[in-house]
Amino acid sequence: MSMAQQDPVEQLHDMTQSSRSIPLWRNRDFLLLMSGQGISSIGSQVSLLAFPLLALALTHSPAQAGLITALRGLPYALLGLPAGALTDRWNRKHVMILCDTGRAIALASIPIAFLLGNLSTIQLALVALIEGTLYVFFNVAETSALPHVVTKEQLTTAVGQSELLNSSSLMIGPSIGGFLYNISTTIPFLGDAISYAISALSLLFVRSQFQRERTNKPQHLREEIKEGLHWLWHHPIIRFLALLTGGLIMPCTGYGLILIVLAQGQHASTTAIGFIFAAGGVGGCFGAIVASPLQRRFGFARTIRWSVWIWALTWLFFAIAPNPLLLGILNGLSFAIVPIYMVTQYSYRLATIPDHLRGRVNSIFQLITLGSTPLGLSLTGWLLQTLGPILTVIVLFVPQFILAIAATIHKDLRYATLTDELQ
Repeated sequence: MSMAQQDPVEQLHDMTQSSRSIPLWRNRDFLLLMSGQGISSIGSQVSLLAFPLLALALTHSPAQAGLITALRGLPYALLGLPAGALTDRWNRKHVMILCDTGRAIALASIPIAFLLGNLSTIQLALVALIEGTLYVFFNVAETSALPHVVTKEQLTTAVGQSELLNSSSLMIGPSIGGFLYNISTTIPFLGDAISYAISALSLLFVRSQFQRERTNKPQHLREEIKEGLHWLWHHPIIRFLALLTGGLIMPCTGYGLILIVLAQGQHASTTAIGFIFAAGGVGGCFGAIVASPLQRRFGFARTIRWSVWIWALTWLFFAIAPNPLLLGILNGLSFAIVPIYMVTQYSYRLATIPDHLRGRVNSIFQLITLGSTPLGLSLTGWLLQTLGPILTVIVLFVPQFILAIAATIHKDLRYATLTDELQ
């Protein structure tokens, strides 16, 4: 499409993108966004470890503690679709700032109530519900914002940097959380509240707008959600990526539990199990670093196919790993594959989905990919109890093997390139 044929809003956007074509390490807005989100991500991992521990300490009931903790994830299933439509209507930057501020206040209420001697399970449940609700809106807005901070050519690298921050927080956050919880049960929540405040402050200084100006009049919310569903379902590659990602995630939701049971069956100590999981963090960081160069070297379709195959085959090797050392190596390899796959498919989504639909389509995509999590957890627990860890791994390998074949023979995926979407 020539410049003369483009919509004026698109012309302005393209000129803005061109003016921002500077290296990522000199991109002020990108650095502000990533630094704020990096600190916030570490804070979230800190409180993620402390939340069930505090809930258990207050209730003395694993069932009640599990219910309170589960409230953090409940809003995604209930609000994911309307959140996508609403963040396409609203100012995404304002949504992110308000959500960070709200989460900071909610989490800060825990240490304040504890100091006053008024902390209760009801308050903890409300905080979990509030934080989970605000996370839904923040996540959808953040997912749609990155293409407005970097150029299309920088998307894959920028997504890789974001994934590196997430992998790093997964590696160091729980350790910090455990250390802080041992000092005081509520300090991790104060730390997370401060991290949200820092994130909100960093967003205030970002100059880029996180969406194009909407020129069309908003429709009924239900119609806008249907528009997002229609677009996703009629885009063959995005539809396949949603089903592929959901299919890969569902059998793996109990991955950590399976790994623990396998390690305990090999008489691994608690310290050894900790090192096995730490190897996953190291692998995740490595995968995030190499994801962008690998995608550029081998292309979008090949990177997707090979990452799915390696993930599936690595999973099978868990069944025959003879000792905790090999379990750790396999866990590191598995976690290295995850960001390679996620960065590649996420970059394609950001480059492909139209801006005015990005919130809706991304929220639908995430609902498809994460909606099967409760089923996967239940299935894994039942299989472990019924079949034991070795047969459980083999049974759960089968759907991943089928998905790897599907990724290999999928006609549209075979010829898809991210380069075409970046034109």
